Amino acid sequence: MAKVGGLRLRGWFLLGLVTVVVLAATGVWNPFPGVWDWVDRSEPISEPDVVWQQRIGGTPKSVTIAGGAVVVEQRTRVEARSLATGVQLWERKADWSAVAGGDRDPVVAVGKLLVKGYELLDPVTGATRRRDDDAVGVWTYRNLLLDARCVEATDCTLSAWEPRGTKPLWTAFLPGVSTGLFADNPDLLDTRRLTTTRIDDGVAGPEAVPPLLGFPVDGRVHVVDTATGRVLQDVEPGRDERLAVVGGRMLRIKAVSQDGSCAFTVTAHDPTTGREVWRRTGINLRTADSAGCAQREDPQGARNVLIGVSPDSREAVIDGYDGRLLQVNGEGQKLIAVDDRYALVRTADKRSVIARELGTDRTRWTRAAGGRSGSTLTPYAAVLAEEKPNRLIALDPRTGKELVVLRTSANALAVGPAGMVIGEGREIGYVRFGAGGAAPAQPPGGDGGPAPGEPGGAPGDMPGGGPGDEGSCGPKRELCPEHDDKDG
Repeated sequence: MAKVGGLRLRGWFLLGLVTVVVLAATGVWNPFPGVWDWVDRSEPISEPDVVWQQRIGGTPKSVTIAGGAVVVEQRTRVEARSLATGVQLWERKADWSAVAGGDRDPVVAVGKLLVKGYELLDPVTGATRRRDDDAVGVWTYRNLLLDARCVEATDCTLSAWEPRGTKPLWTAFLPGVSTGLFADNPDLLDTRRLTTTRIDDGVAGPEAVPPLLGFPVDGRVHVVDTATGRVLQDVEPGRDERLAVVGGRMLRIKAVSQDGSCAFTVTAHDPTTGREVWRRTGINLRTADSAGCAQREDPQGARNVLIGVSPDSREAVIDGYDGRLLQVNGEGQKLIAVDDRYALVRTADKRSVIARELGTDRTRWTRAAGGRSGSTLTPYAAVLAEEKPNRLIALDPRTGKELVVLRTSANALAVGPAGMVIGEGREIGYVRFGAGGAAPAQPPGGDGGPAPGEPGGAPGDMPGGGPGDEGSCGPKRELCPEHDDKDG
């Protein structure tokens, strides 16, 4: 009897299997894709779970939120995914990619290494908006895109474009550009940001173009006004000097060996007149390595501010425009993140992180954090990466209010107006701010509207970008045109 029951059971099983196969073959019902999705489903990369999670073809080189899309750069290709669902929108073969534009007008520049030219793609559709066949380098900003093309090694033209513009705003002639370009965002003489593990260096996306840029050409520095394209200065550094262009000033950083250590002097000059406007001695901007006084690095800082170390080993944040000390740490405290609005400081006992508003000596908020926690500041959120236990935390940079707290070992890859992309290996996912009831933070000048990919649009940039964006004007808005300040 047992054998008969077993044969009947097998018979029913075979009959059911044949029925499912027939239904699938005729298109009536096909359960196999769903079954395979269940078998192949990855473990969630965070708790609470993300809005969506997708496995991409390879480990991403960079991830950027561009309006309603997430642009993922890989080794030999670039793809875009929907910010709302994670579904792949398009894919292109490319060796490099970079995003320009703000929340309303983003574009994706793509190109191949050692090949001139680039294409500008729409981040949602992948359609080509503009093509260039001659450029040897591209620089991408929130409100501007720059490219350079060279007839000869010593005869180059720099052009500025609105992100979705079809005609250049201005052109400037340079006697060459830095060698080894053929890619995106070649190094300029500016600042070097603080970095930390588990938070990608480009997590904040493109920034507003600075008022002045310093292009290194054959050992000299050409200072270009990004509003007009005028080449203001062509300067050669002295033997003990390193030059940098920060906050609308050209800095001469001098380091000489003295009594077994390096003696530093920083002078800032008005690039239009060449006049010295401020000077500080004894401040180490960390341009020289410990082996001697040879300066091989850009100064540390962000946007319009510099990070220096005083002779008593206390860190300070310096206004690049007028040389003011915007923030001076207490003994044993350490800067872990800075922009030109706030500084995040780890306390001497390594148990807390303090957020200070620059230039006011005002503490915005304090939060308990372990000594191994890292952080970064973006226009939309301050991001903390903690270990043991592993967590990623996004906070409103002004108030310290929690936007999202994730128990995860993943990295923070990109931060946007309404959420952030995290990733671990080939898995990436999107988490929306305010899932726990907190409202998303808004950047300086933001209108507080819905984010890209959300109903109602996105907070936009002011026309012209930088001058209308409070965060690009310096702590006193001194870099904005006078007509932007007439109302206070």
